[in-house]
Parts: sequence; C-alpha cells; structure tokens
Amino acid sequence: MALHYSSPFMELSQFAGWELYDEEVPSGGLITGIGRVSGIECLVVANDPTVKGGTYYPITVKKHLRAQEIARENRLPCFGFSHRLTGCRSSSTSFAVDSGGANLPRQADVFPDRDHFGRIFYNQATMSAQGIPQIAVVMGSCTAGGAYVPAMADENIIVKSQGTIFLGGPPLVRAATGEVVSAEDLGGADLHCRTSGVTDHYALDDEHALVLARRVVANLNIRKEPQVTMLPPEDPLYPASEIGGIVGTNLRKPFDVKSVIARLVDGSRFAEFKEHYGATLVTGFARLHGYPVGIVANNGILFSESALKGAHFVELCAIRGIPL
Repeated sequence: MALHYSSPFMELSQFAGWELYDEEVPSGGLITGIGRVSGIECLVVANDPTVKGGTYYPITVKKHLRAQEIARENRLPCFGFSHRLTGCRSSSTSFAVDSGGANLPRQADVFPDRDHFGRIFYNQATMSAQGIPQIAVVMGSCTAGGAYVPAMADENIIVKSQGTIFLGGPPLVRAATGEVVSAEDLGGADLHCRTSGVTDHYALDDEHALVLARRVVANLNIRKEPQVTMLPPEDPLYPASEIGGIVGTNLRKPFDVKSVIARLVDGSRFAEFKEHYGATLVTGFARLHGYPVGIVANNGILFSESALKGAHFVELCAIRGIPL
C-alpha cells in the first residue's frame, strides 16, 4: 500500500533458503525488492510472519544485508514498516516487519560474526551518515534490539494504540521492578511523540501511517542523477520465443549461446570482447531496454584462458559501472 499506485515491484532473492534447512523457509522468511514510494525508488524489505513468526535464520540475515548493500550502492532511501517486532531488527529501503527476532535454535550463526545480525544496525547508521535516508513506520511492537530501528531512523512514524517501542516489555519490567505498566504507557505513541521525542509523526491508524510515510518520502528532496547513458529501447531482431527451440530440453546437447543473446538484447547488437581468445566463455557489451549491460555466458567447458578472459571483462565492467 505504500508503493506508488502504478509502481511495479521487482522482487529480489526469491530463492533464498530453498532446501537449505530441514524445515521450509520460503524466501528466507523475508521479502525484498524495489518499488516506488511517492515516485522515488525504494528498496522494500518485509518480514514474513508466516515463516517461524518472522524470526531471522542465518539466511535471513544474509538476505537483509544484501538488500542493504543494494540500497547503499544505488543510494536508495531506507524506508521501513514495523508491525510486531521483538528482538533484533533493522530497516532497509522499504520493509514491512512482523518479526520474532533471531531464530533462537540457530542464534550461534545469527549473532556473533562480523556480517551477522549487528551488521544490519551498523549499515543503518553508516547509510544515514552517507545521506541515504532511513525511515521507519512503527505499526506494532518494537522490543529489545528491534527498538533500535525507529530510534536510529532519520524520521519515523508510530501508530496510536498499536505501535510500541521499548527495550524490555511490561513482563520484563514487572519481573525486574515489580511495577505493573501497560505497553502503551511504557512505550506507546503518546509517550514517544509527546514526552520522549523518539518518534516524529503520530498516526491514527495504519492507513494514516502510510499516508504520512508517503509524505515523508515526498519531502526527502532527492534528485537521482542518471548513472548510465540511456538509449531508446529496441526489440531484438529475432523473437525471444525461439530460445526454447535453441536450448531444448536435452541438457546434454550443446547450443550456441550467441544465438540466445541475439534474441535478448536490443537490436540483437552484441559487441563481443576477446572474441578469439578463450572461446568457451562469451563476453561482451549490449543493451537491455536501453541500459548498457555486460554479458558473461559459458559456451562450453571453461579453461584457464576462459577464466582469465572472464576476470578481465568483469574488471572492465566494474571500473565502468556497467551491470553484469
């Protein structure tokens, strides 16, 4: 609902967690992708509460960190929705959260290392320092590490009688001090908007929070400079429907990968790199929908010459900022 009404959504890392654990963890328990909020490109990260209560498996952490890496590289504002969040959590460009924190049976692979859970908070802080906006929308409970997310955000929104932010909830307070306090009095919208100042915008309900969220993004004053030289998109000279006939169903039967490339790229134009060296790896430049791209495609068994050729080409694309 936060995305622009006409915005497509490009989902990322859909197969994270596939057959990785004994139990099913669809998409790693996390949805990530790119869409537009108020006309501005944002990276969406959403916890899936139907997967072990939205808890973080090791693959969930890796997927979240990858989303933040994409946000950093492309300077996408970090815009997060928090529903019922307990335990460590962080925001990425645009995410919906309903998380139970770390998956405790696997916490040894979630918490301690350099690129584990804590890295999410580090990334949030450093991206904010780099001028990449971090925005949080609190629609539920943000407890323990999850409370850091809205507190560290550049701008945040909390929903009345629904959103809460505290390190320890009412049961923990009662166990530690004997004091009985409600979640709303301990860390609700009225407390944080009127007393503590942790939150910036007071939403009456979820729909109002989304309206405020879109307004916040609209006021970011972001003007994205074009990072590539664009050309008008062209259709390939040959129909893409022919690819099935070229590749076929027999995986042991070789095919010419250049025939596949000719049915994918704009105008079927492909500027091959090192055409006569390491011929079992095809490399070169082309355009897709007007965007420049580098293509690396194996065309048989790879030899040392092929590997050297591929490494050289990848370095060129990295220097020139051309996606592969």
